[in-house]
Formats: sequence, C-alpha cells, structure tokens
Amino acid sequence: MNGDYLWDRSGPPDPAVERLERTLAPLRYRHRAEMARGAAERPRIWWAAAAAVLLSAVAAWQLKTPPSQATAWQVASLEGASRMGSQNAAVAMAMRTGQLLRTGRDSLVSLQDDEVGKIDLGPDSELRAANNRQVMLNRGALHAFIWARPGLFVVDTPSARAIDLGCEYTINVDGSGNGLLRVSLGWVAFQYQGHESFIPAGAECVTRKRGGPGIPFYEDAPEPLRHGVSLFEAGDSTSALDPILNSARPRDGLTLWHLLTRVPAGDRARVFDRFAQLVTLPPGISREAAVGRDPQTIDQCWNALNLENTEWWRGWERKW
Repeated sequence: MNGDYLWDRSGPPDPAVERLERTLAPLRYRHRAEMARGAAERPRIWWAAAAAVLLSAVAAWQLKTPPSQATAWQVASLEGASRMGSQNAAVAMAMRTGQLLRTGRDSLVSLQDDEVGKIDLGPDSELRAANNRQVMLNRGALHAFIWARPGLFVVDTPSARAIDLGCEYTINVDGSGNGLLRVSLGWVAFQYQGHESFIPAGAECVTRKRGGPGIPFYEDAPEPLRHGVSLFEAGDSTSALDPILNSARPRDGLTLWHLLTRVPAGDRARVFDRFAQLVTLPPGISREAAVGRDPQTIDQCWNALNLENTEWWRGWERKW
C-alpha cells in the first residue's frame, strides 16, 4: 500500500482501499449546499420519470381507443357557431359521435339527416350528438322537424327525454336544466324515470330537473288553468286544483287526465268528477277504478279524449 494515497491521494490507489471507499461513500460528510442540490435534483428526476410513464400510458390508450364515428347529421347551414375540437366549424361538416356543438349569442346552426329530419339550434345553445337517432340538448333552444317514423328520434335534456312520435316541436332548456316543450305538429312523449307526459299539437309542457315532465296544457288554455298548473308544478297542489277544475274546457280534459294520476289520493275523486263532466266517457267506466288509478281504466279515459288511441302510443312506448 502506498502511504501517499492515504495521505493526499497522490500515489497509486490500493484495490482494497478503493472497495472500502465505495462501501463507505454514502456515509461521507457532505456540505449543506451539496445536500440541497441533491434534494432539488431528486424531485426533478422523479417527475420526469412519472411524466414518461404517463405519456406512454396515454399513447397506449389512444392507440387502443377507436376514433369517434361520423353520424349522419350534416351541417346544413351555419352562422357564427363553434365546434369543439375544430378551429373552423365549416371544415368538417358532419357531426361525430360524442361531439359538442355550441352556438354563440348571435349564432344559429341547422343540422340535417336525410333519413331522420332537420334540427335548428338557436343562440347560446349546446348540443351533443350521441348517434344518428339521439342527441343531448344541454341548454338553449332546439327546433325539430322530423320525418322519420314515430319513435325513432330522441332528444335528451337534463330533466326529461323527448321521444318523437312523428312531429314538429321546440324545446327550450335553461341554465338550471329546466325546460319547456311546445308541439306544433304531431305528438311528443316526454319521459323521465317512469314519469310520462303525452303532448299533442298545440300543447306545451314544462319539465324540471329531478322532477321530470309536468302537466301538459293547450297554449290557448284559460289563464286560471295555466296559473293553476304553474302552482301545481311548484308543489302547491291545494291552491292549484280550484282554478284548474273551475276553468277547464272539454278540450282541457288532456290536462285533467294527466292530473288524475298525479294529485294526492284525496283529490283524485274531484279531478275524475270534473273530467267526467267535460268528457263523454264510454259505458262501464268505474269511478272507483279511476280514482284507484287502475291502468286499464286510465287508458279508457284517455281514449275518450278522441286524440290518439292508447294502443297506438303504448305500442311505441314498448320500444323506448
């Protein structure tokens, strides 16, 4: 062993001493500045490794996830709209599955599917295309003119599902998820967690988030009836009944029929009695069965309205 190496490391190293130095290296004295640099380097190294792992995972996910499919909805006309994931809405004219379409304060968009119909999206609206036959209106105004067979086209909103039964209609959804549907041609079924409303041409129906579709009424209904429906939708069934029942016309049997299955049990007899005054019921309709919400009796009451027979829309209902 060379003593100079042990003294000032100027001589040739001894193999045994080198092995001992390597073994004891982690325990050697280090200056504070050197320790701080080492501590700062470790997080950078760790984050770099983590980022590399994350990037490789994302790359693998992208390779395994197929791109969204183009739907049959084509942009028929465009005025100031923006599409998520595209700098220019006019570049890609077909909506893709899951794609979000937004309109600004002064913009309008028309979409068309030659086999289904046409959709006009109003200002400040947000629409997502689920597929060829289903879209989601998150907020704003949508006007639909559908020529596909009934039951084919669906518009989901935060508070209800609108099933087209061969018609033309408008849906408005506010920022809180509540909505209003107006039907100008044909029929629309409004549905939410077992709650259903059937809205014919000339009628409208509100829908509330977590409450679903409300009581339909004709646009030309007397003001007291409209006010009573608003009270009922707000949860005040006690104050709502008198103005509805007292002002209802024979045509407003539509409203009373929906009301019959939704009022508290103690109020059903009043609703049925007024319904029976306004609508000519077929022989054999049991007051007791109607008040007890017997399904067959309720369907017979609907048929007495001379709108559409229940066998027609129940047939489409089974397909939803």
